[in-house]
Amino acid sequence: MDTNIENKELNSYLDYLKYQKNYSEYTIENYKHDIIEYLEYLSSENLEFKSIEYSDIRFYLMYLKDTKKDDNTSINRKLSSLRGFYKYMANEGIVHSNVFSLVNGPKRSKKLPRYFEYNELEELFKVPDTRTPLGQRDSLILEMLYATGVRVGELVNIKVSDIDLGRRNIIILGKGNKERFVTYGEYCEDILKTYLNTGRVSLNVKQSDYLFLNNNGGRLTDRGVRFILDKLIQKTSLNKNISPHMIRHSFATHLLNEGCDLLTVQKLLGHESIKATQIYTHVTTDRLKEVYYNSFPRAKKDD
Repeated sequence: MDTNIENKELNSYLDYLKYQKNYSEYTIENYKHDIIEYLEYLSSENLEFKSIEYSDIRFYLMYLKDTKKDDNTSINRKLSSLRGFYKYMANEGIVHSNVFSLVNGPKRSKKLPRYFEYNELEELFKVPDTRTPLGQRDSLILEMLYATGVRVGELVNIKVSDIDLGRRNIIILGKGNKERFVTYGEYCEDILKTYLNTGRVSLNVKQSDYLFLNNNGGRLTDRGVRFILDKLIQKTSLNKNISPHMIRHSFATHLLNEGCDLLTVQKLLGHESIKATQIYTHVTTDRLKEVYYNSFPRAKKDD
């Protein structure tokens, strides 16, 4: 099997995801990992990636399930990565057809988004030392993720020129190069102004246009944000893992809990389909029950 050809095709596909699909570095890295794992499996089985048949894929799925012990969510993600890879190669004429389009993955177990309660976020927000440039930046990362619900890939691509300080609006370049406006409130506004006037001035030794900078003055990456959040959560009493998407989930859940309608949340999150937003209605069921039992006169008997 010619690994040089595979490397060339894989690199071409990753460039396509980066420059044409505008995928984040984190997403591209996941795609790359999934495809390399698949190619290594093919090599071990002496299979040629251009002539894969449906039965070969079924054996690969068995390998993921029985040997790798992957759960259904991981298997479906890997299938999605390979489906996209083969679709690209079919469009480029490298393979005759996308054989992965014939394969259905295992049924996903419904997993509700994890989110922070508001009091937990309050504890987290108090961790950064806003007397320092990096502390101001870290505080703004938390406030802006929660205030706007943006994805981490969108966050790190914000430029200062994208922000309308007067209207408290930010132009966000989302998936598929689609632009949308997000807004932010007074808490986020306060730390944003502090960071722009002091912290960022100190960090911006390279005269960068990007809002969030690392300690060398370059643009902060997706991975950098995740590392910062990991360090911040360790300084709290919260026994939770953290990710930028968990703060995004908190943004959506808290909006719905406070009575915001689903269509508005959809637009704020930048979801193309309302189906992607509907998962948050399940999260808020407990809140609805709480309101019902506390408000409805005949919900429960007095002791």
